Order: sequence, then structure tokens, then C-alpha cells
Amino acid sequence: MKKQQIDHILSKMLDSHDNVSDLNLTPGKPLQVESSGELVAVDIEPEFKALTPFQTEIFALNLINNNRKLIETLIREGSCDFSYQLGSKARFRGNIFSRSGKYSIVLRKLETKIPTIEELNLPTAFHKMAEEKNGIVFVTGATGSGKTTSLAALLDKINEKKSVHVITLEDPIEYIHSQKKATFNQRELGADFDTFATGLRAALRQAPKVILVGEMRDRETVEIGLSAAETGHLVLSTLHTTDAGQTINRVLGMFHTEEEKQIRIRLADTIKWVASQRLLPKDGGGRVAAFEIIGTNLRVKDSILNGESEGKTFNDIIAAGKAQDMVSFDEYILSLFEKEDISENTATSYATRKDIVGRGLDSIKSARGEATSKINSLEIDHGYQGM
Repeated sequence: MKKQQIDHILSKMLDSHDNVSDLNLTPGKPLQVESSGELVAVDIEPEFKALTPFQTEIFALNLINNNRKLIETLIREGSCDFSYQLGSKARFRGNIFSRSGKYSIVLRKLETKIPTIEELNLPTAFHKMAEEKNGIVFVTGATGSGKTTSLAALLDKINEKKSVHVITLEDPIEYIHSQKKATFNQRELGADFDTFATGLRAALRQAPKVILVGEMRDRETVEIGLSAAETGHLVLSTLHTTDAGQTINRVLGMFHTEEEKQIRIRLADTIKWVASQRLLPKDGGGRVAAFEIIGTNLRVKDSILNGESEGKTFNDIIAAGKAQDMVSFDEYILSLFEKEDISENTATSYATRKDIVGRGLDSIKSARGEATSKINSLEIDHGYQGM
């Protein structure tokens, strides 16, 4: 299979449906794309009713262009990450992985234009994050929740406002930042550095003011990131956690118990913001982001230093921190429902505390003049015979 054939198939897959975010090639299944959050089959000539293991393997080898290092990683670790350019049409972040000796491929479409904070309708706190001089900012969430896009918008704001040196360590490079007011040097895992830890250690000698670490995957990377934040750098990074409180606990969990006290002190001094996000299905099609944001203050520092306790949980702190642009997932979900961006079922199913969201939904529906109960009428059961 030649590159022209690969590009033709990828192009047809991209054009097959609206809002295509991922391309999926799995043995035993037809060509599939993820459109608005759902996997759908692609009709193409010649027809692929069910891909064979040989077809996906040939496809995979062509996508990574017989790169020896990637092939070795794939054989040794069972998967590999790469980037792929489809002419001037699109760029992809790809992952090839084996299952029972057969290879599957997932390609995530990357946007070429960097969206702004305003275009993404990100919370006000993101403007404050761009003004930070040092410390750590975490943007967290599940895979595919839009973390990279939010960070790209944040970096673009810095690029417009500050004359600083920015180093990014990415796997792979997704958004290409132009040279505006800031000076950008974007480095890719595998091509420019071996691990995030070594790339981050080297970055400290490259005189940056802002460092983006694609993901803090291990203890060593976190430790160097803390050191960078302590020495006056602004460190931006991601973690695969579902909410702000879990993010703190995940970082602590990377260290031994005897180190916990020291790490708590360092975290309390360096963490500036934690923004967690989830993508929810939007009414009328597409998806909309919901956020939970916690910023540093004395109560947050105390909870990091001494752990959460009754009345001092991160949820309690967020609820009391609206004036500092903190917001919980549940509050944000209710605001999306109030704007009619999401349905009641979506709001309920994605809620963290369903009882609180349920009462909030009833309040919003009541203000709209809608029924808050399915009970239409009450009447006495005359057939009931009391003892």
C-alpha cells in the first residue's frame, strides 16, 4: 500500500461525517470514525466490510514510515505514539497498539488553528492562569476531554501578552505556535528528547520562563516539575484525573509514605491552579466542556499540607471560592442546563453529587415554569381498608 493510497483513505474517512474527531482501524471491523462522540462506519470504494490483521499492519507500517525507533517501541512495549501529516488537509496524533498479535490504529485529528480562550468560552480563571509568573498549573481530565486544546489557548494568551521564552515538551506536537510576542521552542518526545523527565531537566538549562510538560507520567517528572516551579518557572502540565481533589492525591500517590510530608509542603507552595474538564454531549449535536476549577488560597494550602477533613474538603473550598473564580463540576453543569446547552438526562448522568444537581435542576425548571415532578395528581385510595 502506497502513501497516496493511505492518504486517499484517510481523506475519505475525514469527509465521511460531520465533527470527526478520531479515525479507528480495528481488525474485524469496518473503517470507523468518531463523530460527535459516537463510532460510525465509513462507506468507501473499494469497500472494507471487515479489516484484516494484514491490512491494519501494512497501514500501521506506512503511517510510521518504517521508523526503526517506533517499530522497536511497538514490539517492545506493545504500542507507540506518532504524528502524521495528511498533506495540507489535517494533522493527526496516532497510536498503534497490539492485541492478541494483531494491530489496531487510532488517529486523533488535530486542529491546525489555535483557538483563543474567548472562542472556547473557557472560564475566567484561564485569563488569571496566563498572568501567573511561577508555580504549577494542572489541566486534568480523561483522554479526549480537550486538555491539550485548553492548554494551547492558554499558551496563545501568553504568546500575545508576554515577551518570554516558552519551551514545550509534547508527545507529539499538536498545535504549532507561531512566534508572536513570546519566543516558542516546541520539542517532541522521541524526536527531540527521550523522556519527559530528561526533557524537563534539559529545559531548566534553556532559560525559559514558561515550560509546558505534555504529561506528568511519573514521580521523576513531577519532582523536576516541582523544582522548576520553585525556581521561578511557570510549569503547565496535564494529568489523567477526574477532579481537582483527586489531582492532589494522584501526585502524592507517586511518592513514598516517608516523603509525603515534604511533598505536601512543596505542593502547597507551588500549585497555583487545577482545572479539570469533561466533554458532555450538547443538545442539538456536538459536545460542550464542563469545568471544575480550584485556585490556591490559605484554605487550599492548609488542605494540601494536612489533608482533607470535615468542613475542609476541596468541594467545600470550591463552594466558598466563587469570588476567586473557583467552580465545581456540579455548578458548571447546572449553568450549562440553564443555558439549554445540555439536557436534564445529561446533567444528571455527569453530575458528581446527583442529589445537589437534582435540586438545582428542579429550581431551574421551576423558574422556567416547568413541572418538577411526574406526579400529575393525588387522590385518596378509597379501596384501601384500614385495620
